[in-house]
Parts: sequence; C-alpha cells; structure tokens
Amino acid sequence: MKNSFKVFLFLESSRASGRLMLEGIARYAHHHGPWSFYWEPGGLETNPARLKKLDADGIIFRDVAAFKQEAIKLGIPAVVVGHGRREARGLLNVVTDSAAIGRMTAEHLLERGLRHFAFCGYAGTAREQTPWSKHRMESFRRRVVEAGFAPPATYVFPFLGVGWQKTRRELAEWLARLPKPLGLMACNDDCGVQVIEACKLQGFRVPDTVSVIGVDNDEVVCGLADPPMSSVAIDFERAGYQAAEALDRLMRGSRTPSPKIEVRAVRVVARRSTDIVAVEDKQLVAALTCIRDRARTPLTVNEVARVVGISRRSLERRFRQQLGGSILQAIRRQRADHIAQLLLETSLPVTRIAESLGFPDVQHFARYFRAAKKMSPLAFRKNYGSKVGEIQPGTGPATGG
Repeated sequence: MKNSFKVFLFLESSRASGRLMLEGIARYAHHHGPWSFYWEPGGLETNPARLKKLDADGIIFRDVAAFKQEAIKLGIPAVVVGHGRREARGLLNVVTDSAAIGRMTAEHLLERGLRHFAFCGYAGTAREQTPWSKHRMESFRRRVVEAGFAPPATYVFPFLGVGWQKTRRELAEWLARLPKPLGLMACNDDCGVQVIEACKLQGFRVPDTVSVIGVDNDEVVCGLADPPMSSVAIDFERAGYQAAEALDRLMRGSRTPSPKIEVRAVRVVARRSTDIVAVEDKQLVAALTCIRDRARTPLTVNEVARVVGISRRSLERRFRQQLGGSILQAIRRQRADHIAQLLLETSLPVTRIAESLGFPDVQHFARYFRAAKKMSPLAFRKNYGSKVGEIQPGTGPATGG
C-alpha cells in the first residue's frame, strides 16, 4: 500500500468558495499525508486528456463532463464538486445544501419586516451549468410563500461576462417594475454585487428601497460591494477536508460509505445591505428593535409587549399578519443567532457564554440552542469553527451535547 499519493486538483480558485475547499484539502493532507498535488491557478482551463499523462492517484474536480468521462475511463479515484444538473454516477459527489440556503435568506429578509420579495439568478451555459441557482430560488420561494406572501419575482440572466452593460440596464428596468421596499436574494455574491450596481443605475437606495443578500460570504466580494453586502456563509473548508478524507479512503481501496458530501450553510452574516426594519407599523418597529437589542439578555413576550405599550394579544396578531411568525419565534431566532456568532467568532468557553447571556445553567443553554440550530453548542462550534477537525479552546465537555 502506498504511503504517499499524487492528487490532481481541478477547482476554481478565484473566489473564496474554491480557496476554502483547497484550504480544507491542504489541512487534511498536512495531517494525514504526505500528498503531492498538481494544481493550476484558476483551475478551469486544463485539458482532461492530461489526467493520463499526470499519472495521478486521485482527483478532486468540478463536474466538467469531459473530466467525469476521463476519470471514469481511467478508473481514477475521484471526488466531484457538483455544479451540474445531476450527481455523477459511480463517483463521490460534493453537493451544496441549496434548500437550507434558500430558507436562511428568506427568513433573514422576513425578519426585517419586508413584504415584497424577488430572486436574481444565473442561466446556465454549455460551460457553466447552474442548477444550484434554480434550487436556491425554489427553496427561497417555498419559505416566502409559507410565510403568507406572494411568490418572489424572478430574474435570470446569462452567467458572468455575457454582455454585462446591457444586462445591467435590463436588470435595473426589471427592478423598477417591482413593488418596494423589496427584499432580494441573489443566487451568489457575484450576482448580488450586480444587483446592487443595477440599483445604483436606477437610483434605488440599498437597503432602504431594495435589501440585497448574497450567498457564499466571500468577504472580499461582499466588502467591495457598496454598501457591504449580507451573505450566507457556507462551510466550504469542511467540505474540502471531507472530500480529501473520502478520496484518501478511495485511493487506499476502501469503498465510500456515501455517494455524496453535503456542503452545509452555516449562518447569515448580516451587513449594511439588509440593515433595515421595513414595516410602517411603528409599534412593530419598536418590538423588532427591542428583540434585536436584547439578544444578550433573557426576554419574554410580555416584556416586549410592555416596551411597545400594547397588549400581548394585539402585538402577536400584528407579528403574524405582517411578519409571518410569532414574537417568541423572533426572540428565539435572534438569541440563537447571537449565540452562534459568539461560538464562531470568539474562543470563550461555552460555560462563559451561557453565563454572560443570563442562562441559569449550561444544560438549559444547550437545550435552547439545540432547539434552534438542531445541534449542541459544542457540535456547532466544532462543525462550523474556523479550524476543521480541531476543537476551539475552551469548549469543554459540559455543553449538553
């Protein structure tokens, strides 16, 4: 059995998603190698026929049809990072959780009191298939309709680099026809920046007239947007680590236990592009502001009603009619999001976080968080923290997980 493997990487690296996957792959190889890599900057121009000449032991690649055919023909252990219409049979697939992404973006915009919604995505090309855009739109649509609002308007334009000046004008004209204020989900961060630029062309203020949220949380792209753009963070680094781990098993002759690896959505990273409370009802605005400001302390529905100055029953009715949910759901979601932020952005022990947020004990804290995020605080930090496969300092065993 070989102790060192030569691995070919055919992954796009001009965006954070590809770079994070490469980081995860490198991290696995560092701990479980040695591996040698063949990789080209950019990662999209290599001829598939070179696979045979490179004599690779394994390959991780985007699902370009020619590569799939060549990998299968040569019998090379392979992991496919999915962008196409369907998963590649006979190969291990990495797929993004589009259902969770669409749901997260819808809930983020719904929490801001928006009542009109839209989606902007990409059409596929022969080179770049984009079913992920459609899947994200479908999930976004389901959650918006479930909340009692009209289905989102949809605009689909050619993939990047195809007549952008003309497309921007068409996009701006489409935006002008939609009711405002508008909450818009872009299929990814690049698309979101295009939407913001089209808003400028039409004279629409972001987020006051159009609130925009992207996907992938590429910090460079989101930071270059004006205003900085909110986005869904995707755990690409962990997916890269898991892809390398699965490829290692395949190269050693083991069968893979699952035909796919799921790239999970972590959370919404809120920035200026969605910083709005878009309701005319001043008492609802006061309630939402109270819930947001009190995320660090225990808060009851009755306390929110007292701050607003109306009865709990009346406030509850307004929440359901205008926001599509209950006061308690809003409180729990805001508080759980704040906990998640502390788990991921600090190394504070879980017991310290629970104490600082006013929970009576760590077990109660863990139950509260698990109800919202479907996993314990320890598991959340371990799964979505910055170091794949490593537990952050201070997490400790006493988390109810």
